[in-house]
Amino acid sequence: MDLLLILTYAAVCIALFKIFRIPLNKWTVPTAVLGGVVLMGALIFTMNYNHPYSEVARTYFISVPVIPVVTAKVIEVPVQANVPLEKGDVLFRLDPTPFDNKVKSIKAQLSVAKGDQYRVSELIKRGFGTPRELEAAMGHADDLQAQLNIAQFELDNTTVRAPSKGFVTQVALRPGIMATKFPLRPSMVFIPDEGFYFTAWMRQNSLLRLTVGDEAEVAFDGIPGQVFAGRVKSVLGVIGEGQVQPSGDLISYTGSPPPGRVPVIIEITDPAFAQYSKQMPGGAYGQTALYSQHFHHIAAMRKILLRMAAWMNYIFPFH
Repeated sequence: MDLLLILTYAAVCIALFKIFRIPLNKWTVPTAVLGGVVLMGALIFTMNYNHPYSEVARTYFISVPVIPVVTAKVIEVPVQANVPLEKGDVLFRLDPTPFDNKVKSIKAQLSVAKGDQYRVSELIKRGFGTPRELEAAMGHADDLQAQLNIAQFELDNTTVRAPSKGFVTQVALRPGIMATKFPLRPSMVFIPDEGFYFTAWMRQNSLLRLTVGDEAEVAFDGIPGQVFAGRVKSVLGVIGEGQVQPSGDLISYTGSPPPGRVPVIIEITDPAFAQYSKQMPGGAYGQTALYSQHFHHIAAMRKILLRMAAWMNYIFPFH
Protein backbone atom coordinates (compact mmCIF):
# COMPACT_ATOMS: atom_id res chain seq x y z
CA MET A 1 0.00 0.00 0.00
CA ASP A 2 2.91 2.35 0.64
CA LEU A 3 4.02 1.65 -2.93
CA LEU A 4 0.63 2.84 -4.19
CA LEU A 5 1.12 6.11 -2.33
CA ILE A 6 4.59 6.61 -3.81
CA LEU A 7 3.40 5.80 -7.32
CA THR A 8 0.52 8.25 -6.89
CA TYR A 9 2.94 11.01 -5.89
CA ALA A 10 5.17 10.19 -8.84
CA ALA A 11 2.18 10.39 -11.20
CA VAL A 12 1.18 13.78 -9.74
CA CYS A 13 4.72 15.11 -10.17
CA ILE A 14 4.88 13.96 -13.81
CA ALA A 15 1.50 15.58 -14.49
CA LEU A 16 2.62 18.87 -12.92
CA PHE A 17 5.85 18.92 -14.91
CA LYS A 18 3.91 18.27 -18.11
CA ILE A 19 0.98 20.64 -17.52
CA PHE A 20 2.99 23.62 -16.26
CA ARG A 21 5.97 22.90 -18.53
CA ILE A 22 8.39 22.91 -15.63
CA PRO A 23 11.93 22.40 -16.92
CA LEU A 24 13.90 19.38 -15.76
CA ASN A 25 17.12 20.74 -14.21
CA LYS A 26 19.32 20.34 -11.16
CA TRP A 27 16.88 22.37 -9.05
CA THR A 28 13.45 21.12 -10.01
CA VAL A 29 14.14 17.39 -10.06
CA PRO A 30 15.97 17.20 -6.69
CA THR A 31 13.28 19.43 -5.17
CA ALA A 32 10.54 17.08 -6.36
CA VAL A 33 12.45 14.02 -5.13
CA LEU A 34 13.43 15.44 -1.73
CA GLY A 35 10.00 16.99 -1.28
CA GLY A 36 8.46 13.63 -2.04
CA VAL A 37 10.70 11.87 0.48
CA VAL A 38 9.79 14.32 3.24
CA LEU A 39 6.11 14.54 2.36
CA MET A 40 5.57 10.84 1.73
CA GLY A 41 7.60 9.88 4.78
CA ALA A 42 5.55 12.14 7.04
CA LEU A 43 2.25 10.98 5.57
CA ILE A 44 3.12 7.29 5.67
CA PHE A 45 4.39 7.50 9.25
CA THR A 46 1.32 9.39 10.45
CA MET A 47 -1.05 7.13 8.54
CA ASN A 48 0.55 3.86 9.62
CA TYR A 49 0.72 4.97 13.25
CA ASN A 50 -2.85 6.24 13.59
CA HIS A 51 -4.66 4.10 11.02
CA PRO A 52 -2.88 0.73 10.86
CA TYR A 53 -3.25 -1.64 7.95
CA SER A 54 -2.81 -5.38 7.59
CA GLU A 55 -2.28 -7.12 4.29
CA VAL A 56 -2.78 -10.46 6.05
CA ALA A 57 -6.41 -11.11 6.99
CA ARG A 58 -8.56 -14.21 6.64
CA THR A 59 -11.94 -15.70 7.50
CA TYR A 60 -11.68 -18.62 9.92
CA PHE A 61 -14.24 -21.29 10.75
CA ILE A 62 -14.64 -24.12 13.23
CA SER A 63 -14.23 -27.67 11.95
CA VAL A 64 -15.28 -30.67 14.03
CA PRO A 65 -13.61 -34.02 13.34
CA VAL A 66 -16.23 -36.77 13.26
CA ILE A 67 -14.86 -39.73 15.23
CA PRO A 68 -17.15 -42.70 15.96
CA VAL A 69 -17.48 -43.99 19.51
CA VAL A 70 -16.80 -47.57 18.35
CA THR A 71 -14.64 -49.20 15.72
CA ALA A 72 -16.58 -51.05 13.05
CA LYS A 73 -17.10 -51.45 9.31
CA VAL A 74 -19.10 -48.77 7.53
CA ILE A 75 -22.27 -50.12 5.93
CA GLU A 76 -24.02 -46.92 4.80
CA VAL A 77 -23.12 -43.27 4.11
CA PRO A 78 -26.40 -41.44 3.37
CA VAL A 79 -25.02 -37.93 3.91
CA GLN A 80 -24.07 -35.73 0.95
CA ALA A 81 -21.21 -33.26 0.94
CA ASN A 82 -21.99 -29.56 1.45
CA VAL A 83 -25.71 -30.15 2.01
CA PRO A 84 -27.21 -28.40 5.08
CA LEU A 85 -27.95 -30.74 7.96
CA GLU A 86 -29.99 -30.51 11.15
CA LYS A 87 -28.87 -31.78 14.53
CA GLY A 88 -29.39 -35.54 14.69
CA ASP A 89 -29.33 -36.20 10.94
CA VAL A 90 -27.56 -39.45 10.06
CA LEU A 91 -23.99 -39.07 8.80
CA PHE A 92 -23.12 -42.76 8.44
CA ARG A 93 -23.94 -46.15 9.91
CA LEU A 94 -21.62 -48.87 11.18
CA ASP A 95 -22.23 -52.62 11.20
CA PRO A 96 -24.26 -53.18 14.41
CA THR A 97 -24.02 -57.00 14.38
CA PRO A 98 -21.23 -57.53 16.97
CA PHE A 99 -22.65 -54.87 19.29
CA ASP A 100 -26.19 -56.23 19.01
CA ASN A 101 -24.93 -59.73 19.84
CA LYS A 102 -23.06 -58.35 22.84
CA VAL A 103 -26.24 -56.71 24.13
CA LYS A 104 -28.17 -59.98 23.74
CA SER A 105 -25.44 -61.94 25.53
CA ILE A 106 -25.33 -59.59 28.52
CA LYS A 107 -29.12 -59.49 28.72
CA ALA A 108 -29.13 -63.30 28.95
CA GLN A 109 -26.48 -63.25 31.69
CA LEU A 110 -28.38 -60.56 33.55
CA SER A 111 -31.55 -62.62 33.43
CA VAL A 112 -29.70 -65.56 34.99
CA ALA A 113 -28.11 -63.30 37.61
CA LYS A 114 -31.48 -61.87 38.63
CA GLY A 115 -32.78 -65.44 38.94
CA ASP A 116 -29.86 -66.32 41.21
CA GLN A 117 -30.56 -63.23 43.28
CA TYR A 118 -34.20 -64.24 43.69
CA ARG A 119 -33.20 -67.80 44.59
CA VAL A 120 -30.76 -66.62 47.30
CA SER A 121 -33.42 -64.32 48.71
CA GLU A 122 -35.84 -67.20 49.01
CA LEU A 123 -33.18 -69.35 50.70
CA ILE A 124 -32.52 -66.62 53.25
CA LYS A 125 -36.24 -66.45 54.06
CA ARG A 126 -36.17 -70.20 54.76
CA GLY A 127 -33.03 -69.89 56.88
CA PHE A 128 -30.60 -71.60 54.51
CA GLY A 129 -28.81 -68.66 52.78
CA THR A 130 -26.51 -65.98 54.15
CA PRO A 131 -26.54 -62.18 53.63
CA ARG A 132 -23.11 -62.43 52.06
CA GLU A 133 -24.41 -64.71 49.33
CA LEU A 134 -27.24 -62.26 48.64
CA GLU A 135 -24.79 -59.36 48.51
CA ALA A 136 -22.61 -61.25 46.01
CA ALA A 137 -25.64 -62.07 43.82
CA MET A 138 -26.82 -58.45 43.87
CA GLY A 139 -23.30 -57.21 43.05
CA HIS A 140 -23.04 -59.57 40.08
CA ALA A 141 -26.44 -58.41 38.77
CA ASP A 142 -25.46 -54.75 39.15
CA ASP A 143 -22.18 -55.35 37.32
CA LEU A 144 -24.01 -57.01 34.44
CA GLN A 145 -26.50 -54.12 34.33
CA ALA A 146 -23.59 -51.67 34.00
CA GLN A 147 -22.08 -53.80 31.22
CA LEU A 148 -25.46 -53.84 29.49
CA ASN A 149 -25.69 -50.05 29.66
CA ILE A 150 -22.25 -49.71 28.06
CA ALA A 151 -23.07 -52.29 25.38
CA GLN A 152 -26.36 -50.55 24.60
CA PHE A 153 -24.53 -47.21 24.38
CA GLU A 154 -22.07 -48.66 21.88
CA LEU A 155 -24.91 -50.21 19.85
CA ASP A 156 -26.78 -46.89 19.74
CA ASN A 157 -23.62 -45.14 18.52
CA THR A 158 -23.21 -47.39 15.50
CA THR A 159 -25.39 -44.73 13.88
CA VAL A 160 -23.30 -41.54 13.77
CA ARG A 161 -25.34 -38.34 13.70
CA ALA A 162 -24.73 -34.63 13.13
CA PRO A 163 -23.82 -32.93 16.42
CA SER A 164 -25.54 -29.66 15.43
CA LYS A 165 -26.72 -27.68 12.43
CA GLY A 166 -24.07 -27.54 9.73
CA PHE A 167 -22.69 -29.64 6.90
CA VAL A 168 -19.93 -32.09 6.07
CA THR A 169 -17.46 -31.43 3.30
CA GLN A 170 -15.13 -33.50 1.15
CA VAL A 171 -16.83 -36.77 2.05
CA ALA A 172 -14.45 -39.62 1.27
CA LEU A 173 -16.03 -42.27 3.53
CA ARG A 174 -17.53 -45.25 1.71
CA PRO A 175 -19.24 -48.51 2.75
CA GLY A 176 -16.70 -51.19 3.50
CA ILE A 177 -14.17 -48.85 5.11
CA MET A 178 -13.24 -49.58 8.73
CA ALA A 179 -14.09 -46.51 10.83
CA THR A 180 -11.99 -46.28 13.97
CA LYS A 181 -12.56 -44.50 17.26
CA PHE A 182 -8.99 -43.20 17.42
CA PRO A 183 -8.75 -39.37 17.17
CA LEU A 184 -5.80 -39.53 14.77
CA ARG A 185 -8.06 -40.78 11.96
CA PRO A 186 -11.38 -38.89 11.77
CA SER A 187 -13.96 -40.33 9.40
CA MET A 188 -15.41 -36.96 8.34
CA VAL A 189 -15.07 -33.23 8.86
CA PHE A 190 -18.21 -31.47 10.12
CA ILE A 191 -18.60 -27.70 9.79
CA PRO A 192 -21.06 -26.34 12.37
CA ASP A 193 -23.35 -23.51 11.36
CA GLU A 194 -21.62 -20.85 13.46
CA GLY A 195 -20.57 -18.42 10.76
CA PHE A 196 -17.06 -17.25 9.98
CA TYR A 197 -14.62 -15.23 12.06
CA PHE A 198 -12.73 -12.57 10.14
CA THR A 199 -9.33 -12.01 11.68
CA ALA A 200 -6.77 -9.38 10.75
CA TRP A 201 -3.18 -10.08 11.74
CA MET A 202 -1.83 -6.73 12.93
CA ARG A 203 1.76 -5.78 13.66
CA GLN A 204 2.45 -5.42 17.35
CA ASN A 205 3.19 -1.70 17.19
CA SER A 206 -0.30 -1.19 15.72
CA LEU A 207 -1.69 -1.81 19.23
CA LEU A 208 -0.65 1.72 20.18
CA ARG A 209 -3.69 3.12 18.37
CA LEU A 210 -5.97 0.06 18.47
CA THR A 211 -9.20 0.16 20.49
CA VAL A 212 -12.20 -2.17 20.55
CA GLY A 213 -15.04 -0.49 18.66
CA ASP A 214 -12.80 1.36 16.20
CA GLU A 215 -14.00 1.67 12.63
CA ALA A 216 -12.57 -0.86 10.19
CA GLU A 217 -12.78 -1.65 6.49
CA VAL A 218 -12.21 -4.96 4.74
CA ALA A 219 -11.33 -5.77 1.13
CA PHE A 220 -11.46 -9.41 -0.01
CA ASP A 221 -9.26 -10.71 -2.79
CA GLY A 222 -12.24 -12.69 -4.08
CA ILE A 223 -14.48 -9.60 -4.33
CA PRO A 224 -12.47 -7.12 -6.42
CA GLY A 225 -13.36 -3.46 -6.25
CA GLN A 226 -15.48 -3.81 -3.09
CA VAL A 227 -14.69 -2.48 0.39
CA PHE A 228 -16.91 -3.38 3.36
CA ALA A 229 -17.32 -1.43 6.58
CA GLY A 230 -16.89 -3.06 9.99
CA ARG A 231 -15.59 -2.53 13.47
CA VAL A 232 -12.99 -3.97 15.82
CA LYS A 233 -14.85 -6.60 17.85
CA SER A 234 -12.00 -7.88 20.01
CA VAL A 235 -8.24 -8.07 20.29
CA LEU A 236 -6.92 -11.46 21.37
CA GLY A 237 -4.65 -11.17 24.38
CA VAL A 238 -2.09 -13.81 23.36
CA ILE A 239 -0.17 -14.85 20.25
CA GLY A 240 1.03 -18.32 19.36
CA GLU A 241 4.72 -17.42 19.25
CA GLY A 242 4.80 -17.01 23.04
CA GLN A 243 2.90 -20.08 24.20
CA VAL A 244 4.50 -22.58 26.60
CA GLN A 245 3.17 -26.08 27.17
CA PRO A 246 4.14 -28.52 29.93
CA SER A 247 7.04 -30.71 28.86
CA GLY A 248 10.38 -31.99 30.02
CA ASP A 249 12.27 -29.35 28.04
CA LEU A 250 13.35 -25.95 29.29
CA ILE A 251 12.85 -22.82 27.22
CA SER A 252 16.07 -21.80 25.48
CA TYR A 253 17.17 -19.31 22.89
CA THR A 254 17.29 -21.10 19.55
CA GLY A 255 17.73 -18.18 17.19
CA SER A 256 15.59 -15.26 16.13
CA PRO A 257 11.95 -16.41 15.91
CA PRO A 258 9.44 -14.22 14.09
CA PRO A 259 7.91 -11.54 16.32
CA GLY A 260 4.40 -12.69 15.52
CA ARG A 261 1.30 -10.65 14.83
CA VAL A 262 -1.69 -9.86 17.01
CA PRO A 263 -5.02 -11.43 15.92
CA VAL A 264 -7.80 -8.83 15.79
CA ILE A 265 -11.38 -9.99 15.26
CA ILE A 266 -13.30 -7.78 12.82
CA GLU A 267 -17.09 -7.73 12.71
CA ILE A 268 -18.29 -6.81 9.22
CA THR A 269 -21.34 -4.59 9.69
CA ASP A 270 -21.82 -3.42 6.11
CA PRO A 271 -25.30 -4.49 4.85
CA ALA A 272 -23.88 -4.81 1.33
CA PHE A 273 -21.78 -7.76 2.48
CA ALA A 274 -24.90 -9.94 2.92
CA GLN A 275 -25.15 -10.68 -0.80
CA TYR A 276 -21.52 -11.84 -0.90
CA SER A 277 -21.28 -13.71 2.43
CA LYS A 278 -22.78 -16.93 1.04
CA GLN A 279 -20.36 -17.12 -1.88
CA MET A 280 -17.26 -16.37 0.20
CA PRO A 281 -15.65 -19.64 1.33
CA GLY A 282 -14.26 -20.20 4.77
CA GLY A 283 -10.60 -19.22 4.69
CA ALA A 284 -11.14 -16.36 2.22
CA TYR A 285 -8.18 -13.97 2.13
CA GLY A 286 -8.31 -10.21 2.37
CA GLN A 287 -6.81 -7.02 3.75
CA THR A 288 -7.94 -4.69 6.50
CA ALA A 289 -7.55 -1.06 7.52
CA LEU A 290 -8.37 0.19 11.02
CA TYR A 291 -9.22 3.82 11.76
CA SER A 292 -8.51 5.32 15.18
CA GLN A 293 -9.96 8.54 16.58
CA HIS A 294 -6.80 10.50 15.75
CA PHE A 295 -5.94 12.46 12.58
CA HIS A 296 -9.26 11.91 10.81
CA HIS A 297 -8.09 13.69 7.66
CA ILE A 298 -5.26 11.17 7.24
CA ALA A 299 -7.83 8.36 7.45
CA ALA A 300 -9.26 9.55 4.13
CA MET A 301 -5.94 8.77 2.47
CA ARG A 302 -5.91 5.28 3.95
CA LYS A 303 -9.44 4.69 2.64
CA ILE A 304 -8.44 5.78 -0.84
CA LEU A 305 -5.42 3.48 -0.82
CA LEU A 306 -7.50 0.54 0.39
CA ARG A 307 -9.93 1.06 -2.46
CA MET A 308 -7.09 1.25 -4.94
CA ALA A 309 -5.80 -2.06 -3.57
CA ALA A 310 -9.31 -3.54 -3.87
CA TRP A 311 -9.48 -2.57 -7.56
CA MET A 312 -6.06 -4.12 -8.11
CA ASN A 313 -7.60 -7.49 -7.18
CA TYR A 314 -9.03 -7.55 -10.69
CA ILE A 315 -5.45 -8.06 -11.86
CA PHE A 316 -4.09 -11.54 -11.22
CA PRO A 317 -1.84 -13.91 -13.14
CA PHE A 318 -3.22 -16.85 -15.10
CA HIS A 319 -1.42 -20.19 -14.84
